[in-house]
Amino acid sequence: MLVRAFLSLLLVAMSASATWAQDPTEVDPEHYTVAFENDKVRVLHIQYGPGETSVMHEHPDGVSIGLTTTTWRMHAPDGTSAEYTTEANQVEWADAVVHSPENASDEAGEVFLIEFKKHKKMDHAEKYEKEHAEEHDDDY
Repeated sequence: MLVRAFLSLLLVAMSASATWAQDPTEVDPEHYTVAFENDKVRVLHIQYGPGETSVMHEHPDGVSIGLTTTTWRMHAPDGTSAEYTTEANQVEWADAVVHSPENASDEAGEVFLIEFKKHKKMDHAEKYEKEHAEEHDDDY
């Protein structure tokens, strides 16, 4: 009986954390579209109408570019909320976050978010060797 209760709690906890750690383009494609993507970055085009909200999701570290002046209310997994305003043409650092955004403005809000992907660091010598390996194949 105790084991069953523990497993039930564990399952609920795992489900909750899985809900928090989701890709916004998958859980909320109405507001999040991929404008560009490669192996280093993903650029999201984010659009919210007045008062619109999203589900809990996550973003890695990145850079945001405000396209409109908008006040946002960000809801955290612990139930707390915070408001901040992005200005049109404002560029700023965006720490990795798990949140549920809400457009707290009376007008539409629009942002580009450049998300950085984690990748293996390569030193300059190794990069040079990989880029020029074919040039030197005949030398051996």
